[in-house]
Amino acid sequence: MSSDVTRRGLLGAGAAAAGSAALLPDRAAAARTRRRSADVVVVGAGLAGLMAAREVAAAGRSVLVLEARDRVGGRTLNRELTTARGTVVEIGGQWVGPTQDVLLGLARTLGVETFKTYDRGDYLFHREGRTTRYSASTPLGAIPPDLGAVEAFAAIGQLDAMAATLPLDAPWTAPRAEEWDSQTFETWKRANTATAGARLLLDLAIEAVWAAQPRDVSLLHVLTYIRGAGNETTPGSLNRLISTAGGAQESRFVGGSQRVSLELARALGRRRILLSAPVRRIRQLRGGVEVHADRVGTVRARQVIVTAPPAVSAFIDYDPILPADRAQLLQRFPQGNAIKCMAVYDEPFWRADGLAGQVTSDGAPVRITFDNSPPDGSPGVLLGFIEGHLARVWSRRPAADRRAAVLESFRTYFGPRAASPREYVEMDWSAERWTGGCYVGFTPPGVLLDYGQAIRRPFGRIHWAGAETATIWNGYMDGALRSGRRAAAEALAG
Repeated sequence: MSSDVTRRGLLGAGAAAAGSAALLPDRAAAARTRRRSADVVVVGAGLAGLMAAREVAAAGRSVLVLEARDRVGGRTLNRELTTARGTVVEIGGQWVGPTQDVLLGLARTLGVETFKTYDRGDYLFHREGRTTRYSASTPLGAIPPDLGAVEAFAAIGQLDAMAATLPLDAPWTAPRAEEWDSQTFETWKRANTATAGARLLLDLAIEAVWAAQPRDVSLLHVLTYIRGAGNETTPGSLNRLISTAGGAQESRFVGGSQRVSLELARALGRRRILLSAPVRRIRQLRGGVEVHADRVGTVRARQVIVTAPPAVSAFIDYDPILPADRAQLLQRFPQGNAIKCMAVYDEPFWRADGLAGQVTSDGAPVRITFDNSPPDGSPGVLLGFIEGHLARVWSRRPAADRRAAVLESFRTYFGPRAASPREYVEMDWSAERWTGGCYVGFTPPGVLLDYGQAIRRPFGRIHWAGAETATIWNGYMDGALRSGRRAAAEALAG
């Protein structure tokens, strides 16, 4: 972790990383802001907002970022372990993989290094009370050796082929868009697979990527996501979304993924970023906009970029009101449900047993795990996800019950040592006010078909960014950066 970043205090309260300090409200700056304007106001200091602000500043225009939270980073968030001072775990988004070129390139520019996710040894597949070890170096890759594995593998190939027919920027115009957006993924799965094993594996893939259930998500939305899981020259694939080696979970950031946002914020400087300033109203006037935010007051600008998740941006008061299709879109764009849980041990003991720390399971509440230890392997950290339906159920349970259930899942998969960690950390993103859920917003049937054109279309001087608006790596950190770059270009041209 960069000591310069933490000294400058850009992390913010409640997002503790090694040696972090809160960026306290700058009263004098707030007073000045009440009397100032900017060429562009950016709503949100996540990766999309910070990238947009960086692009605007690089073009020689003035920019002000207004962030509702008391920190930067959006859905990326580092936390320092209390039992291992200086060791950071990410309780938000954390991984990066091949074809995520914008994120990887920016990290190099900012001096944020990456390291490989621990992926040596056998994986575990737990189903109906039985645990099976297997190697991921088979032709089926990370797909568990279930009786339905071959059928699941074939279904994934079929989905990839369907996704390849979609236009990146307008999937709702594809020849079969109406057919595919008129059904959930659950409907397609039942019509195209016959074995319980294949259906379970596809369920786990949907839960792992969207933190939602197959019944929640439009088939066209799933195909759109797959289509964008590549880059301008590399086709997308579902395997890239769910895999570690060669996939979206391949690497992590030294010092935590939030460092990318911290370094972006440091380069922009304090005076361009105001925290604890939720935007309440955006009013478009002749020749400009007025943005009204708590603690800041009113800021005049020529253009504004809104980067909040669609469901969160719906709470802003727009004057004039949003076009009907945009307003209706926001009503139909929910966030996923994910609780990220980590147990900390003296060492990653599962490695000595020849295990990679990765589990796929039909159990509850944790169905997916990873080895989330720092680069040197000390301390050992097991990461488990509670996703979709199970997250909705367990978020209503007492924290102590949830902790006990998570550790019981770990014990079932890795043995009795997993039941007694020295520290336990969790984050329920559904309870985070300014996010409203994770990992990403998704669309049910009919939404892309009827409202897809409104996802990125500017409304007057208002431009839309955020991971949900990306065409490549939609929902991921790389997609968020790409969206910020696009929205900045729109605003600068306005």
